[in-house]
Amino acid sequence: MKVVGFSAWSGSGKTTLVEQLITHLRRAGQRVSVVKHAHHDFDIDHAGKDSWRHRQAGAFEVVIASNRRLAKMREFEQPCEPTVHQLIAELVDCDWVLVEGFKHADLLKIEVWRAATGQPVQYPHDPFVVAVCTDDASRLPEPTGLPILDLNRPESVADFLLGNPGRYDYHTDHADLTEPRADVDAGRSAAAAVGRGAPAAGD
Repeated sequence: MKVVGFSAWSGSGKTTLVEQLITHLRRAGQRVSVVKHAHHDFDIDHAGKDSWRHRQAGAFEVVIASNRRLAKMREFEQPCEPTVHQLIAELVDCDWVLVEGFKHADLLKIEVWRAATGQPVQYPHDPFVVAVCTDDASRLPEPTGLPILDLNRPESVADFLLGNPGRYDYHTDHADLTEPRADVDAGRSAAAAVGRGAPAAGD
């Protein structure tokens, strides 16, 4: 898999760029997945639905599927912040993984900077930034020798990635994947204990 991150302040157009890149990469015959950092209270489930009821009853994981799509929901028994590598490990193999958020992850990334936000830039201090994508290169607050990409031309960003795809090859031997395994094992152990008659949390 090829993995590239997109880091930006809110309001910079990062999500729109990633959305457009998915379209352009798909047109180039690429299979694309996305990993996105979300706020702590996000949920894809709806109260009253069967899967929601299963979670409310205490299921550690719920997998729901049809002949069109599959979703897996996991309830962390203690608050935790999975690393980007742990989330990538959850994916089925694909051609490209676009990572939105995880600004400080040890992944090659493109910084998205919109002049109107007036926010500071990351590229002078982050060796993982390989290019800057902006709507106004003349207003970048610090000079850089990095490639400058046009935020208003997402096809040029796709061409930039496809022009050197090997640069973004993802090697799991460099990723720390121990915690999700520990989290899953801990959850299963707790579930097994409840199954043996031990009191569930909150009883």
